[in-house]
Amino acid sequence: MLETRVPFIDLPRQHCELMPLLLAAAERVLNSGAFILGEEVEQFEGEFARFTGARYAVGVHSGTDALILSLKWLKIGPGDEVITAPNSFIASASSIALAGAIPRFADVGDDYNLDPDSLERQITPRTKAILVVHLTGRPARMREILEIADQYKLRVIEDCAQAVGAYYEDKQVGNWGDIGCFSFHPLKNLNACGDGGAIITQDKDTYEWMKNARNHGLKDRDTCAFWSANARLDALQAAFLRVKLPFVKEWNQSRRENAQRYRHRLTNIPDLVLPAPEDNIFSVYHLFVIRHKKRDKLRSYLAQKGIDCKIHYPTPIHLQPAAGNLGYTKGDFPRCEHQAQQILSLPVHQYLKNEQIETVIDGIIKFKD
Repeated sequence: MLETRVPFIDLPRQHCELMPLLLAAAERVLNSGAFILGEEVEQFEGEFARFTGARYAVGVHSGTDALILSLKWLKIGPGDEVITAPNSFIASASSIALAGAIPRFADVGDDYNLDPDSLERQITPRTKAILVVHLTGRPARMREILEIADQYKLRVIEDCAQAVGAYYEDKQVGNWGDIGCFSFHPLKNLNACGDGGAIITQDKDTYEWMKNARNHGLKDRDTCAFWSANARLDALQAAFLRVKLPFVKEWNQSRRENAQRYRHRLTNIPDLVLPAPEDNIFSVYHLFVIRHKKRDKLRSYLAQKGIDCKIHYPTPIHLQPAAGNLGYTKGDFPRCEHQAQQILSLPVHQYLKNEQIETVIDGIIKFKD
């Protein structure tokens, strides 16, 4: 009898269920002839702002563009240092470099997010900002981080790429720092059918600048106020995002329920570390990350049973070739590096069937190294 196959993500099923709505949205855009910015983008921006609890939202081409524009608006550039997490996707650090500044890192805690104690030790006179990553869909310890930022007069940018809909205490992520940045990459909880991103803010000046900055710095069709890039959100992607946005709370709740099943069934297994308990936070489980001393053997064993798992991410950013000129070496961030040798992301998406979850649980329980 064939084993149940468990894909890490199931985009075909998502789009099959939404196909009539997605096709109607595409037809609406095609009939309008408005493909760059326009009403679809404006409507999505309003809807996303209301969803997040922000006053303003600006659609951009990607989460990376959101980070770069945010750094530039805060006048962070050559000679400045920005501290971020070394265990994130490369874009968190590369955005700092692309803005002309220097990426610096601090170690992380058991929740995979920036550890405030390590963060404070990395601050220098050149530090201008903290780029906080809410990794795996779990909010970082924002109150402690903001206290440090206030003490040293640092700006705070939130990288919410994996955490759309997540709450820290009573406020959604993206609303704690100066600016919140989101990615709508196809693998995200709220996903476009291609690239997409957004910036949220409570500040009108930030909002007005971002609208121009994403469009070559154009104040109007014929007036360029400052040099900038093309970072516009396509109208077609905005239309697709408008279809999906009303489902995000339901999808996030399904992910949380799947995570809870894993937690309940996988406790007290030798050598297995589950995600840290939630405390004053609402995680949305973009990823459900476990740790195991025999991670590679466990992953191979699960793959033999048709279970697709991933590693997010096997090589910390400070040890990447691109970071070679920053002066970091192995051992600089021991918790991050130790975790990178053990982390494994289990399927947790909203389309998992009961028997698929049981297949994953059964595989982990029966694993013998």
